Amino acid sequence: MDAKTNIRPMKLVIVFCLACLCGLTATVPAQAQSLIGKWQLVKQTSCLDDDDALAVDELGMQEVVDDMKSRAGSSAQVLQLKDNNSGEENTRIISRKKTYNSRSFLYKYDGTSLHFLDKKSRTIIESFTVEKLEGDSLIISNVSRACETKVFVRIKP
Repeated sequence: MDAKTNIRPMKLVIVFCLACLCGLTATVPAQAQSLIGKWQLVKQTSCLDDDDALAVDELGMQEVVDDMKSRAGSSAQVLQLKDNNSGEENTRIISRKKTYNSRSFLYKYDGTSLHFLDKKSRTIIESFTVEKLEGDSLIISNVSRACETKVFVRIKP
């Protein structure tokens, strides 16, 4: 055997080992934040909050806009996202252990988008872009209305 034929199998072994190492690091998931847990809504903005984007004329439209803003009251909304892609939304009442307006749902999270699904048909009923998911904070914006955002903080169990 000459030197050329000895080097070729050695190159193949090295290339195979490098490919295995690269493949191994690609399959190890990065430490990602999890959506699983309880999240409380602390701030919600709507498209009505952006007064510059609204073309309010003097014909009483400002009164209508102010009335719509006043009706969009804030409530202590709590989302509980479970690891089986199901969740529950409810509203907490101050100094009460019970919640009201409980509603269960399914969700799908792909790392950048959060989709809420219909329980029976499993079709997407609402989609949000995850703007920030760090530590105890979650900021999402509605895909169809980017001016609507929701800010959540994680509730410790």
